[in-house]
Amino acid sequence: MSKILIINGPNLNLIGEREQSQYGSKDYKYLEDICKIKSKELSLTLEMKQSNVEGEIVDFIQTARKEYSGIIINAGGYSHTSIAIRDALDVFKGKIIELHISNIYKREEFRHKSLLSGVVTGIICGLGINGYILAINSMHEMLNENK
Repeated sequence: MSKILIINGPNLNLIGEREQSQYGSKDYKYLEDICKIKSKELSLTLEMKQSNVEGEIVDFIQTARKEYSGIIINAGGYSHTSIAIRDALDVFKGKIIELHISNIYKREEFRHKSLLSGVVTGIICGLGINGYILAINSMHEMLNENK
């Protein structure tokens, strides 16, 4: 059974409360629940982590190198600013999907550039929290294509 990690960055614990026009009305607990259900359907072992602290996110990624086949990461605002998170992802040898709930290209110009995109396997953005389900499905497919 493949083991995957979903990492959520700053302020994602507040989805459902903040900027509902961008992030929708479903809360973080709902997000966790739908991700766990989908992972179980696909026989994936899933762990989800969230932090507002850049260094903790780097630690999650570094620890994942030994435990996980894939990472799905929504680094929030750190996507546009964190070389440290990019460097940690670059060392991870498994599959990586970068995820954004909102369409970063329809938002402020500073959000149009992600520092992470150059080191990930693929990117999903603008599909709301349903993007997590698509990311889990995609990760499952990628991890099973060589079996």
